[in-house]
Amino acid sequence: MAGNGGCFCAQCVRTQEVAVLEDLGQFKGLLEPGLHCTCWPLAQIAGTLSLRIQQLDVICETKTRDNVFVQVAVAVQFRVLLESAYDAYYRLSDPRGQIQSYVFDVVRSTVPKMELDEAFASKAEIATATLNQLKDVMKDYGYEIMTTLVTDLSPDAKVKASMNEINASRRLKEAASHKAEADKVRQVKAAEAEAEARYLSGLGVARQRKAIVEGLQSSVSEFSQEVEGATPKDVMDILLLSQYFDTLSVVGANSLILEHDPATVANLQQQVGKSFLEGKRR
Repeated sequence: MAGNGGCFCAQCVRTQEVAVLEDLGQFKGLLEPGLHCTCWPLAQIAGTLSLRIQQLDVICETKTRDNVFVQVAVAVQFRVLLESAYDAYYRLSDPRGQIQSYVFDVVRSTVPKMELDEAFASKAEIATATLNQLKDVMKDYGYEIMTTLVTDLSPDAKVKASMNEINASRRLKEAASHKAEADKVRQVKAAEAEAEARYLSGLGVARQRKAIVEGLQSSVSEFSQEVEGATPKDVMDILLLSQYFDTLSVVGANSLILEHDPATVANLQQQVGKSFLEGKRR
């Protein structure tokens, strides 16, 4: 629509945006979302500001107290304050560059006070320090800092490899220690089992010999009672001879060649009798 050397121009402002209206280069006001008529060319929209939350990713290189260079990635989420849109538009020509400079300042003054492991464990402290530094400063320029996040802390590739080797060596050492402890327990348990087995074997042999002696005593007694004129000595001779032939049959089953002498039984009897007599004397 034209009239008196000018025309009315209809302009739209999108949702979640605010337009800066100037009249002959002088700030006149802010236009909210919707349709607006301006007297062009006297009045015109100089620019718009987004009211949505924005994110700025900043990567800053610095070094830790133990002289390890790291790259710290910081994400800053911010938005324009509607009531301070004038300051946000006119007082800062490059708000993102301003925020980036403050992030560099905070990170390069905080991380060098920490060692590498401490820096990894203190991401929240770095983010909090950055937020506290930016919040008050940027509010004066019409920006609200919503939050700051340390999204990554990356040392040099060689440093990463050395850290992985250190962790691998530590875990191998722990594994070797556990394996040695397991071998120790296994050997102790095996020794205890062997001792218990030998103890039980000894008990079995003792019971076996006791049963053999009791059986011999019973056999001698019964044979002496049933056969007239048989003495216990005759019975023992027969039993020793029987045991001797049983032993020969067992040894022969293993394909062994032994020298056989019939006088062996008599010698064995004499030795056993002599041992009994010495035992009674003691």
